[in-house]
Amino acid sequence: MPVEVQARVEELRSLLHKWNHEYHVLDQPSVSDAEYDQALNELIRLEEENPHLQTEDSPSQRVGGAPLAVFEKVEHTTPMLSLGNAFNEEDLRDFDRRVRQAVGDNVSYVCELKIDGLAVSLRYENGLFVQGATRGDGSIGEDITQNLKTIKSIPLRLTKSASIEVRGEAYMPKQSFNALNEQKEELGEEPFANPRNAAAGSLRQLDPKLAAKRNLDIFVYGIANPGTTGIASHSEGLDLLDELGFKTNNERRTYSGIEEVIEYISGWVERRPGLAYEIDGIVIKVDSFEQQDELGFTAKSPRWAVAYKFPAEEVVTKLIDIELNVGRTGVVTPTAILEPVRVAGTVVKRASLHNEDLIREKDIKLGDYVIVKKAGDIIPEVVGVLLEKRTGEEKDFHMPTHCPECGSELIRLNEEVALRCINPECPAQIREGLIHFVSRNAMNIDGLGERVIAQLFQEKLISNVADLYRLTKEQLVELERMGEKSASNLIEAISTSKNNSLEKLLFGLGIRHVGAKAAKTLAQQFETIDRLKEATVEELVAINEIGDKMAEAVVTYFEKPEVITLVAELKELGVNTTYIGPKPVNVEDIDSYFAGKTVVLTGKLEILTRNEAKDRIEQLGGKVSGSVSKNTDLLIAGEAAGSKLDQANKHGVEIWNEERLIQELNK
Repeated sequence: MPVEVQARVEELRSLLHKWNHEYHVLDQPSVSDAEYDQALNELIRLEEENPHLQTEDSPSQRVGGAPLAVFEKVEHTTPMLSLGNAFNEEDLRDFDRRVRQAVGDNVSYVCELKIDGLAVSLRYENGLFVQGATRGDGSIGEDITQNLKTIKSIPLRLTKSASIEVRGEAYMPKQSFNALNEQKEELGEEPFANPRNAAAGSLRQLDPKLAAKRNLDIFVYGIANPGTTGIASHSEGLDLLDELGFKTNNERRTYSGIEEVIEYISGWVERRPGLAYEIDGIVIKVDSFEQQDELGFTAKSPRWAVAYKFPAEEVVTKLIDIELNVGRTGVVTPTAILEPVRVAGTVVKRASLHNEDLIREKDIKLGDYVIVKKAGDIIPEVVGVLLEKRTGEEKDFHMPTHCPECGSELIRLNEEVALRCINPECPAQIREGLIHFVSRNAMNIDGLGERVIAQLFQEKLISNVADLYRLTKEQLVELERMGEKSASNLIEAISTSKNNSLEKLLFGLGIRHVGAKAAKTLAQQFETIDRLKEATVEELVAINEIGDKMAEAVVTYFEKPEVITLVAELKELGVNTTYIGPKPVNVEDIDSYFAGKTVVLTGKLEILTRNEAKDRIEQLGGKVSGSVSKNTDLLIAGEAAGSKLDQANKHGVEIWNEERLIQELNK
């Protein structure tokens, strides 16, 4: 191998590292994108021709390696603890008072933006990036090194030959998030709810090439074990991270008093929407490491830091119209059509109005300027009207007397607030029933989003759930924006769903009053759909948690001739109608903290999904309830826990965070 080839490879790597740092960390590019790409392509070509020259820290590694089979577990040498929360000025002053009581009045605080992303740990040996991991449960995370290498602001080689472990927040910029969701909507897929979920989902892709396409970024905010660096404070640590080539957030400030901290926070409440990335609060840390050591830790968080959480963001926009939607049970729901407005990280064009009574109660008129917020930063809703902005041109809204889809007369059942269409042939109900059938908690058919279902229904390729299992690849490729590969994947996903356990099918069928939990109870009890079809009301109500209304609804459903025909068709098409999950748990046989206890989950969980947590608690003999009462034994509070947390405190219910839950689940 000519010496000049090796020299050229080293020259290209050096240039690309420099240009990458200038562009992604300093935001000061010195070359054009075309020149960067040309150099990178030359490096990739030379490394492919000379494989022995490839190195782990080469810029070529950022394009994504081979797909992984599974993420390996990583034990953190220094635990990644969560922070205690503050929600108002009083909480912040209480934090300051506790700090000063412990270390005296000579204290400084570093304030940093709380990036809404995924906490990660990065480990370097002799200046080279060797491992990156998720936070996990704080003690054990997952090795996502290959995916993290695709984030161009993470240095693969430091400016100094240091061995160090740092912590940071990987996130998806707003621009990348909006582009990704537009792409998902075009494909008929469910968009991500917020940039944080998008970032977490991207970094947990088993194929690094997919992660590379998501354009993630990172801010590094701390050193795992700063005592080995010889520095004396957190602010010095951040300066050191800058020197080593990491990207830190330059909006950090150091203050000597809590009132200055509060003023800093107030400024960011207003300036937050102008950032290119999402933040959900401000982190306040005692600057001195000596004072941090003196303050120490609780079992779950440091006493020297607190996270101030922003209140739910509220914005003002104009209500253009009210659209009516007919659900799978026939309920007609009004939805506000808004002038597009950004709230809590996403552009909102629609918001829930729930029902006619709420519209009357809040005196909402067409053309009003309304206040919109996201409940728990997820569901947009109209919370009020700006009466002072009325011009007199606003118009009252009246709910229709007939179904907007099929024209049938709308009724109120048993003095319900909701108006309902009871025509079983209503196209909207059939379409919504199909969407429910393929949803994640039901048959979970990946790739069958609302847009694709609507297309299939409009083209008269499906009229009931059995028709889904008759679809062919040839029919699918005829649909707009459906290629050969997408059609093949969809046919495979439909086929895979045939193997689901009975409870998924029961929930998907949309039997009135039967939710996911009741579907599982019925499936465990009767084991096959044929036995359930023959059950009487008396047999059903004898089962714990099955009441009169649900029992009558189940019996009535399976008496319908069209349902008898549908079940026969599904069986003929190879859909499993037998329960294949774990047997019902006998609480008396389980040695578990959860056995016999009633548990409520609230807020956003970081590590487990809500369903995963629910399933694991139930496997250990617990009962997961949707509401807090005096009979609740335990509340698991994730981020943005709301009224359920207040109710738990009121009833004296024991409260755990997610870390504590995982510790107990892993016993």
